[in-house]
Amino acid sequence: MQGNKTLYAHPFSKAYWRTAAAELRDTRTLVFAALMIALRVVFKAIKIPVGPYLDINTAFLVNALGAMSFGPVVAIAAAAITDTLGCLLFPTGPYFFPFILTEIAGSLIFALLLYRTKVTVWRVVLARFLICFLVNIVIQTPIMVLYYDMALGGKQYAWIDWPRIVKNLALFPAEAVVLVIFLRYTVPPLNRQGYIASTADSLVFTKKTVALLAGLTLLSVGTVVGFTAFRYDTRTISAEYSEQERFAQNERMNAMTLANHPELDPQTTVSIVDSATSSFFNPVVTYQVSVYRADAEKIAARVAADPEAADMQAVRSYSKSKPAKDDALTRLPEYGFTYEEPKSSYTVLTVLLAALAAFLVYKGVRWYRKRQEDQASSSR
Repeated sequence: MQGNKTLYAHPFSKAYWRTAAAELRDTRTLVFAALMIALRVVFKAIKIPVGPYLDINTAFLVNALGAMSFGPVVAIAAAAITDTLGCLLFPTGPYFFPFILTEIAGSLIFALLLYRTKVTVWRVVLARFLICFLVNIVIQTPIMVLYYDMALGGKQYAWIDWPRIVKNLALFPAEAVVLVIFLRYTVPPLNRQGYIASTADSLVFTKKTVALLAGLTLLSVGTVVGFTAFRYDTRTISAEYSEQERFAQNERMNAMTLANHPELDPQTTVSIVDSATSSFFNPVVTYQVSVYRADAEKIAARVAADPEAADMQAVRSYSKSKPAKDDALTRLPEYGFTYEEPKSSYTVLTVLLAALAAFLVYKGVRWYRKRQEDQASSSR
């Protein structure tokens, strides 16, 4: 609430919850919450690639800032609205209502640890860890089991999904470092404007916090490298493609097919990536590609009979197993090929880690010099 900057040592008091509930009646708070919801929905589509199969979704930054501002009561409502809007604007599959629980749980954890309190580096790191472990692993797992069973036609989902567990733990250190730095520079101006009662005075870069952030940065590098090696050794790259990525890769390979074989008809030639493989230390990705001739008339007829049937664009998005089940496709084995290309370099990770390392060293040097000057002054 504007003008009320009361801080609480913990969220286990009636006064804390009365203040949090009162945020629902504050127009300024609700307008700010609407802005945070809009930003959060947009940021859901913005990801920072830090390695193969690994992206930092930047929406959690806005989530933390919003929860710190308007507290747990408004945060629950904001999370529900955000999840619904995100599914409508950026759908990634069938809508499944229980996923809203993970959005609410994440916002609630940020609010309980950061709303109207003295925010420290340790609180921020703890909040992010609880979300990565408790929400993304413990709570998300049974929801994923239900989603696969109910929304995806009875598919099985492993209760212990090691790739997802390792992925969340691998991202935690990097996300914690980014969140600390983000809040350090966004909270003070919002506090002065009355939007946030919590203070960031304790988010200072002391010797201990610099050591913590440096340690988390090194841990992040190690976990990202470890996870990348794990994924390269256990999964093919093509198994991770989204439908849009698969379509793009198939079309890229189809362009190569047509360039090498001009006698083929561009309208009916379909190239499918059967596999894209590599090992962690292998500098190239190897693609196995099969080529098919599509019966355009048969595809058009089945789409006319059933609008939900696979049209030509859907056919061009096929994975390895689907062409064998589609009688409109005829395989052309003489045109299949193997293609190798260098791996994409994840320069974003390199730049990000280099910037973080330089920033932490800079702060460490400044802290050390100031301490030396203070010691010199006190000895005079």
